[in-house]
Amino acid sequence: MSRKPPALFLLGPTASGKTAAALELASRLPVDIVSVDSAQVFRDMDIGTAKPDAATLARFPHRLVDLITPEERYSAARFREDALREMAAISAAGRVPLLVGGTMLYFKALREGLADLPAADPALRAAIDAEAVGRGWPALHAELARVDPATAARLDPADAQRIQRALEVVRLTGRTMGEFFAGHDRGGALPYDALAVALVPGDRAVLHARIAARFEAMLAGGLVEEVEGLRRRYRLDGTLPSMRCVGYRQVWDMLEGSLPAGALRDRGIFATRQFAKRQLTWLRTMDRVRIMDPLDRSTAGELAALCRAHCG
Repeated sequence: MSRKPPALFLLGPTASGKTAAALELASRLPVDIVSVDSAQVFRDMDIGTAKPDAATLARFPHRLVDLITPEERYSAARFREDALREMAAISAAGRVPLLVGGTMLYFKALREGLADLPAADPALRAAIDAEAVGRGWPALHAELARVDPATAARLDPADAQRIQRALEVVRLTGRTMGEFFAGHDRGGALPYDALAVALVPGDRAVLHARIAARFEAMLAGGLVEEVEGLRRRYRLDGTLPSMRCVGYRQVWDMLEGSLPAGALRDRGIFATRQFAKRQLTWLRTMDRVRIMDPLDRSTAGELAALCRAHCG
């Protein structure tokens, strides 16, 4: 039996240093980077997504970046299809795909395949949306926590798209998302020999400080102006996935008048910390992932050696 082609997965919470580590690997090894980021798929959303700048992208191209407009929607199913296509092209060129990002659902879909979930029900979705108008998404998140606590624990109380889908599945079938995935045959779903490494800072206080510094840098770099420009350029509303991204949601609320300008910094930092907490929750449910501490000085060398050995 021929060996599956190698692939590298580099994941972890926001502000853990994934991009810097990926660029260092790309300078040492024959790898091509594939982004695993549900926010970086949107064009013209650069500052709040921490998208690499033009010079970096010119030197180290990132696939699956800038795919759609902020008016559009992207799914885990589409990501899996896109990622497998890009990985195949990279392998065919004699190089190794390096998938980097923090969207854990995308990594899960890629590694395990997608369960045979029920098709969307437009009438039920409309009913859930109507409930959200009256009760608010946090209330629907609380309902989800009662009927599907495992899924609710991974979702932000304002994550309208995923809360809606999880409730839709339960109401249609009486089964949770986890039950569908548990019954899914995951064997051989990924046609690659993938090494998965997660960068998880051992000192949570350092991670929180990095998150605060990064959000402050985004504000100083023009995040508010970026969102104002997006509102002029596209037909957007606060329910779109693009405007539910961490940072963008808080700026949107400020521009809509529901968040005082003076509270933007603290609210954005808090939301990003909660996002990182959910990413870590996802990580704890994933198997075959090697954890490395980016704060350890030996990690960079050990990561490079590990990846080099895996690439063969």
